[in-house]
Amino acid sequence: MKFTAEQIAGILDGEVVGNPNAEVYKLSKIEEGSIGSLTFLSNPKYQNYIYSTQATITIVNNSFETEQPILTTLIKVDDAYQSFSKLLEYYNQVKLMKSGIEQPSVLSENVIYGDDMYLGSFCYVGKNVKIGNNVKIYPNTYIGDNVIIGNNCIFFAGVRIYSETEIGNNCVIHSGAIVGSDGFGFAPHDDGTYSKIPQIGNVILEDNVEIGSCTTIDRATMGSTIIRKGVKLDNQIQIAHNVEIGENTVIAAQTGVAGSTKVGKNCMIGGQVGVAGHITIGDNVRIQAQSGIGKSLKDGEIVQGSPAFNYADFSKSFVHFRNLPKIINDLDALKKKLE
Repeated sequence: MKFTAEQIAGILDGEVVGNPNAEVYKLSKIEEGSIGSLTFLSNPKYQNYIYSTQATITIVNNSFETEQPILTTLIKVDDAYQSFSKLLEYYNQVKLMKSGIEQPSVLSENVIYGDDMYLGSFCYVGKNVKIGNNVKIYPNTYIGDNVIIGNNCIFFAGVRIYSETEIGNNCVIHSGAIVGSDGFGFAPHDDGTYSKIPQIGNVILEDNVEIGSCTTIDRATMGSTIIRKGVKLDNQIQIAHNVEIGENTVIAAQTGVAGSTKVGKNCMIGGQVGVAGHITIGDNVRIQAQSGIGKSLKDGEIVQGSPAFNYADFSKSFVHFRNLPKIINDLDALKKKLE
């Protein structure tokens, strides 16, 4: 897919300085630019590269003025970094702009879908499913009965959406993610065996949620597991039954949140964090990577460790922990001196 400098300037409301017909078909770092590539300059410490880059087009700030001859065509904009990000988003939208129903695929009874839907090969859509406008469902995806999907959603290849799940607008679910699988509920018996507790609830994803690859969100035992609007979940995360994740909270990879825990809004949770069940995490909480959370946390707390405690106290304690051998040697020397 090729774009000219003039087309790019039109997308970004920028000004072309150089050849308006210059064409690009790939992206590059400014120091690694080659013919046919598009790059950008926003950090002044990389400015010297603009005089040697082989990139065909470079996006720069309006304030940039050349001090030496250059080979690259410039596109001047208010903010080069933001404009480059905008261009990436535009390119991604163009790349994903598919429509139509590929075969083989299955649309079951009473499925309703909106305009510009894309349904890839080997997809299965269950009974009574409702799908909004401009939804893209990539190959080998399963959607169970009675699922509701809003507008402008993207499900990448191999997603599994179990029955009764409700998904809002502008949601993205990456390959291998499973939404709505059974919660981990088993009743023990005196003989050491277990019987399964039916999981009859569902999962609700509100608007603007993104779910990473191979992440699993369990359906509620009763009621709903709820992922509030704006939440971003990384790859390989486990969200258990009846959990609620508050608005605009972000969670990094390999974190697990146990059943019936409530996580507040605007929280940031690092990778490999373990959160116990039936507790409450307040708003604006920060949890450092590999922490173990066994009790409720108040709004605004910053914690680390396993079990986790105040981040500043943890940092001080860790310094002492690293120095334990020296401290013990000093104590032994002091003991011998006193004796």
